[in-house]
Formats: sequence, structure tokens, C-alpha cells
Amino acid sequence: MNHPRAAVVSDRKITFGIIAGEASGDILGAGLIRSLRNRYPKARFVGIGGDEMIAEGFHSLVPMERLSVMGLVEVLGRIRELFSIRARLLSYFFATPPDVVIGIDSPDFTLAIERRCREAGIPSVHYVSPSVWAWRQKRIFKIAKSVDLMLTLLPFEARFYEEHQVPVAFVGHPLADRIPLVPETGKARQELGLNESAPLLAVLPGSRAGEVERLGTLFLEAARWIQTRRPDVQLVIPCVNREREQQVRELIEALDVKLQVTIVRGRSREVMAASDVVLLASGTATLEAMLLKKPMVVGYRLSNVSWALISRLVKVPHVSLPNLLAKQPLVPELLQDDATPESLGAAVLERMENQQERDRLVEAFTELHHTLKQNADEKAAQAISELLEERAR
Repeated sequence: MNHPRAAVVSDRKITFGIIAGEASGDILGAGLIRSLRNRYPKARFVGIGGDEMIAEGFHSLVPMERLSVMGLVEVLGRIRELFSIRARLLSYFFATPPDVVIGIDSPDFTLAIERRCREAGIPSVHYVSPSVWAWRQKRIFKIAKSVDLMLTLLPFEARFYEEHQVPVAFVGHPLADRIPLVPETGKARQELGLNESAPLLAVLPGSRAGEVERLGTLFLEAARWIQTRRPDVQLVIPCVNREREQQVRELIEALDVKLQVTIVRGRSREVMAASDVVLLASGTATLEAMLLKKPMVVGYRLSNVSWALISRLVKVPHVSLPNLLAKQPLVPELLQDDATPESLGAAVLERMENQQERDRLVEAFTELHHTLKQNADEKAAQAISELLEERAR
């Protein structure tokens, strides 16, 4: 693993303009601020951020919650406010220009600001690549005009930018820095009060209402198919909040056969750590399961119209991050018509009962973990520092 060089300390009074639009960006921003301050002790940090960044001395011009909008209808309902916030932020940056503007994720909001700032002569950085390598690849041309530097969490993302001559640095994934290389399965089971000897299946149908509605019953029927054949299997479902918990309980009650299940509020990472196998929707959770070295089965369904559209647009051979990183199908992906209770259940049992396959996966996942464990906060700060120092010459 390449370690970043020792921090270069400078007494320059650098101002960093940072925009984070959601909780994950707030966490990334806080780590980045800590590492940048090691290099620039007199630095000032201003823009939009949440509690984690504010705790590091960040000055947020607008509460970050005003940007945390999910879904098209919600965005349309708040479009005027979002444009107003963007205009206010740009006005501030133009009046008191920072030395660099850094947009963290939330590309629909941050890239437009980065482009305007760059056009005004303020260097711009984007931290966390949009999925431009997977679909709507022509966005790369807009990104190229918006950023002086792209910071990616995944190595294949960096290769895509290199191919398109966009300055890029692969910094690794913060989750790989935080999750231990060897999972503590027994400890996680103890803390959750679960049976330490019985096999355990974690079921994660998604964190949003739409996903749970679309996948919840399918996953529950798969779990019932498994328990019918293996009554000793513990079934645990983590729910991100009270609303999702209520939604899952209603889906369970609607089943015509009783299901033995433990529901946990939050703590999805602990539930995955405690598990033998994870059944989950595609997304960042597949990366967490991989870093926790857990065999997994990915299932996903969309409406037929959405599926027809997406399957034409997507340019990658896999949908789950472990398979994309490994460039091979380490993890079964049962999508759309292939996602049935029987197919999902059979795939789970196969991974639960095949110790040789489990050992092979642990080895492959550990290798991928090392690839992503790059000390992301430090590497991102180093890349930004190099951009600043180059501009100062």
C-alpha cells in the first residue's frame, strides 16, 4: 500500500471552500478538514457542512439539512430554495474567493458551483466520483470543464478519468480505513444479543421506502424459503429508522406464514458483522459486506419500464461493487426476473453451507480491502495540497 508522504506544514492562511450535501459527505469532510489542518494550521474552512465538519471548526453558511433532499418530487418541491442557496454560496465565494473550492459528492448541486468557481479563476476539486463510468458517460465532458482535480474512492474510477485526460487521484475508501481487516463476528453477536452458535442471515432490502416496498416482500419470502429448509438459521433485519422498521413489520405481518425474525433499529454494520451470509440490495452496503468479509447475495428489481431504460444505459458488466472491483463475479447478482424467492434462497444456502467457497471469498475480499485501505483522509489532503502548492509557484 502506498502511504502518503508526511504532511507539509505551511503558515499560509489558506481558505478552503467546502460543500457537503449529506451525512456521508459530512463525515468525509470532517476527516478531510483534520488532515488539511495538519498541513495548514492557519487554514479557514467555510461553505456548507454538517455537525461533523462544524465540530472540526468549519463555518457553515447554510444548514446542511437544506440540501439533503432525496427523490425527484422532493427536489422539485424545493428547487427554488436550492437555486437560492447556490446563488448565495457563489456570491460569497466570488466576494471573498477561497484558495480552492471542494465539492463532496452531491454532484447535481456541487458540480455547477465548481464550474462557476473554476471559470472565475478559483481552483476546484470534486471528492467522490459520480457513477459516470457506469452510465451517462457523456457527463465526463461536463466534469472536465468543472474540476481541476477529481478525487476517487475506487481504483477503476480513476482509470476512467485518466482515459479521458481529467486530472485525478485515487485516494482509497474511508470505510476501508475504518473497518478492521478481520471481522469480529462473535463480539458483534454478543453486543446484539444474538445466538452465537446458530447460523445467521442478515437481510438488507434497502434504506429508502421505495426500495423496501419493492424488495422487502421478495427478500422475506426468500428468508422463509430458507427457514423452511434450515429452521436453525437466525434471520436479522436492520432498519435504518422507525419508519422503515414499521414498514418491514407490516410486510412481515402480510405474509401468510409466520417468520422467525429479529428486527434491529440501525446498527446495520454490526448486523452484517454478526452474520454468516448477507442478502442485500445493490449499493454501498455491498462494499461494507465485502470489507466485513461476508459472503453475500445481491438481489434487485425495478419496474419493467425502469429496467428496460437502465439496462440500455448501463455500460458495466456487474452492478455490485465487489464484482466491479474484482473484475469477476465473486458475488451472485440476481436481477429483475432472475430475482425470485427460490433463486435468492438457494444462493444464500449455497454460500452458508460451502466452507471452501467461504474461505476463497475471505481471501479475495481481504485482498480488495488492502487495495482500498489507503488512508483516504490523508491522501485526499495530500492531493489537494499538491494542487494548491503547484498553483502558488
